[in-house]
Order: sequence, then C-alpha cells, then structure tokens
Amino acid sequence: MLLSPGVQARGVQLLLGRMMSRVHKELRFTDVPKRTESLRVDTGAGPVACTVYRPPTAPTATPAPVYVNFHGGGFVVARPEQDDHICRYIAAAAGCVVINVDYAVAPQRPFPAPVTQAYDVTAWVAEHGTAHDWDGTRLAVGGHSAGANLAAAVCRTARDRGTFTPRLQILDSAPLDQLADPATKPSPIAKPLLTPQLMRIFTAAYVPDPADLTDPLVSPAHADDLSGLPPALVITAEHDRLRDEGDAYAKALEAHGVPVTHRVFAGVDHYFTHTGPVAAGKEAIDLMATTLRTALAT
Repeated sequence: MLLSPGVQARGVQLLLGRMMSRVHKELRFTDVPKRTESLRVDTGAGPVACTVYRPPTAPTATPAPVYVNFHGGGFVVARPEQDDHICRYIAAAAGCVVINVDYAVAPQRPFPAPVTQAYDVTAWVAEHGTAHDWDGTRLAVGGHSAGANLAAAVCRTARDRGTFTPRLQILDSAPLDQLADPATKPSPIAKPLLTPQLMRIFTAAYVPDPADLTDPLVSPAHADDLSGLPPALVITAEHDRLRDEGDAYAKALEAHGVPVTHRVFAGVDHYFTHTGPVAAGKEAIDLMATTLRTALAT
C-alpha cells in the first residue's frame, strides 16, 4: 500500500528532521558571541515566531541594517536553529541585525502559506525598524535550499506589489524548478545528498496541486520576467542535483539586467554551508557576510 505524500512528509519530519538539521561541529562558530531575542509577527497565514540576532558590538546612534533569513529543510522540516551558526556569523561580520524566520511547513501548511508568511514577515521588518532599532530601509533577504526559494518569492512579490526593495537576495543551493522530475537532475557523484525520491516527497507535500508547480512563487525558474529584482548572490555546489537550475537562474537574472554575483563551489554537495567540507562552508558563509556588508552600507 502506497503512503500519501503527506504521510511520507510527516515521516521525514519525525525520522529525518533532526539529522537533516545537523551542523558540522567545526562550522558552528563557537567563538562568535550570541545576542538574541524572540519576536512574533502576525501574518496573513498566522503568527510567525522569529529569532532576532544583534551584532555583538555596542549599539550606535545609527540603527544597523537588517537581513531576513529563511532556513532550509525541503519545505517540511521546521528547524530554524539549523541556521544559528550562519545568523551569528553574519550579525557579527556584516554588522547587521538578522531575523531568523520560523515559517510554516508542509504537509501541515503547504503552498502558499510559507510564501505568505515569508513575505509578510519581511514587509513587517521593513516597516517597523524604528521601533526595534534596525534600519528597515537597508534590508536584504536570503535563505538556504528551500529557504532560498522563499527568499526569491519574497523578492518577486515585493517587486510586483511595489512595497519594499531588498538591496540583496542571497540564494544558497536553491530549488528553483519544482516542475522537472528530480530524476532528470544529475549529480557527478554516486550518492548525492538529495535523492529523487526525497525530492519528490518534498515537492508533493509542499505543492499538492500540480497546477501550482509552474507558479513563479513555487518555481522561479519558470518566471517570464525577472527584471527589476534585487541584486543577487547565487551560490551553487558542484555536486548538488540543484546546481544546474541555480546556474541557469543566475544567468537568467543577468539577462534581465539584475546584477548577479554567482559562485559555484567545487567538490561540494547540497547544503555544504551546514554539513561541510568545513573550508568551503566557511568560505561561502564569509562570502554571504562580506557581500551583505557591501550591499547594506549607508
């Protein structure tokens, strides 16, 4: 008897969630201090808990810029703490406030709920900076794996609504084409982290209606118009099944006049910013921080 996509996704949550959110011990930046506070934002798809990371230096007269981060997990694993190392490092190295978003996940809350929450939280952050001591006019968004997909959706929604304009979008190992069969997404290694079956479980749980698979908020690679989107840092991994669609999206953004920094990291697989190799993971995270610092400068 075949299990439904929802049951399979819940199995991933229960059996693999903790393993999928592990971070290599040498990537945890234990020397970087942590200054955090909790925040709750009401959205059109329910309240969302967030963790606010402050730069470890004393506050200045000028509020710090702000970066909104979306964690990965195939749209089904709700563990924002997996990005703690990245949030702490970026807050310290880029000198910005980081908002780590605990958005809803499938199968309990499939598309469009996560996109609604991601956009509404970011819009709230842009609007309420004065009350929370960050500069909402100097804002960037980004994410990792599924979170990078959500960051792209936030940027597209903000452009279409004419609300706020992020100064940068960071797309790290993003799934950008949910329509294509995962079996057609190759990897040069025998056992990449993402298997076609696991990817199918993620997609079926997150997008239960196949008609939505080509929606640009689900599959940014299928968008006709990418003009007017924020500058992008696109990070892809040589051995990742998602590499080709990330590379293609970077080229498509450039073709539509969007400034793009695209870096392919050699010899690494999906989610290497969490699982290593350590040297490549640290280099990629530092690239995020330095690119953010430049983009968010006054």
